[in-house]
Amino acid sequence: MSSKYSLKTLIEIFLVSSRLGLTSFGGPVAHLAYFKEEYIDRRKWLDEKMYADIIALCQFLPGPASSQVGIAIGMLRGGMLGGVISWFGFTMPSILILVIFALLYQTFSFGDGTFIHSLKIVAAAVVLHAIIGLGKKLTPDRTRIAIALSAALIMLLYPSAWMQLLIIAGAGLLGLKLFSNKTETNVKPFPVSISKKTGVFSLLTLGSLLIILPVINRFTDHSLISLFDTFFRVGALVFGGGHVVLPMIEREIVPQGVLTADQFLAGYGMAQAVPGPLFTFASYLGTMLEGITGAIVVTIAIFLPSFLLITAALPFLNELRERASFQKVLIGVNASVVGILLAAFYDPVIKSSILAPEDFALAAILFALLSIWKLPAWMIVIVGVIGGYLLQWIS
Repeated sequence: MSSKYSLKTLIEIFLVSSRLGLTSFGGPVAHLAYFKEEYIDRRKWLDEKMYADIIALCQFLPGPASSQVGIAIGMLRGGMLGGVISWFGFTMPSILILVIFALLYQTFSFGDGTFIHSLKIVAAAVVLHAIIGLGKKLTPDRTRIAIALSAALIMLLYPSAWMQLLIIAGAGLLGLKLFSNKTETNVKPFPVSISKKTGVFSLLTLGSLLIILPVINRFTDHSLISLFDTFFRVGALVFGGGHVVLPMIEREIVPQGVLTADQFLAGYGMAQAVPGPLFTFASYLGTMLEGITGAIVVTIAIFLPSFLLITAALPFLNELRERASFQKVLIGVNASVVGILLAAFYDPVIKSSILAPEDFALAAILFALLSIWKLPAWMIVIVGVIGGYLLQWIS
């Protein structure tokens, strides 16, 4: 193992990703904000353009975008093992919480409303901070601002995963036409240690499993194989992240009678209250259906496509980024991502968090602490929760 991927580097990846996994509340949009604060602003593992390109890449891919961004950063920092460690650290805290919640479902308290609401206010402050930072970098001129605002407007009027894909594709085409004078000749390369051969093999593996698993499931009638097939398919084909995957899983499970609507909604509510990716809701479902074994099988199934897709894409990203045409496309895509984040900032972040004047005041204080006094995101979480309880006590 080279010094770049030394044990010290892998331990650092684990410690940083674990802290993010314990403090990153608020869903995928907030996760990207926390990542930017930690990986780009604080540790300088990537520059903002690299980070924006990774976000744009993951927006094109199905599956949990924030988890894929974390995996990609881990791979760039510490190779394949670094990607696995980054995913493990970021994801395992919420998996453990949701598995324990499932095991204690009959007697477990479903959570304190003040606590959950305080975390949503924290997310509002963190997301706004990230949008402003990304906006300064990715929309520095009127043309890109117009693309971002148009993307935000369309997403607010027609919110859906497919519309998001159409916006990204349309912005890429606009970029190809409008940004001929914005390309760079000296692009800083990603430190990718994954070969193109490995990337092609990863993509073939994904396609093969999508074909083979339903056939095996049909002829074996084994509950764990059926679960793996269902959740692998969801992880490989769902665009739009956790908020989209939850109703899709509901249609796969509740109508068949294997889980009641109340059991499903209890887990859904808990998934909103824990840090980390919303896809870990699957771990709760796996536990409810087949115990600890089910949790392990379902968790692997729903996240495995993300590893295969990122492994397939990263080896080719450097070569593409050096091409003028791809740079122009990415300029347009990156501008649209700012608009998509802006739309998500309103719905669901603002709509579910700022419900009263005191909520706005707390969010403004947290934003100032983050942007002016430069408090770390995990401290913002603590201050936000304490502030939420103080407001509840005062009122």
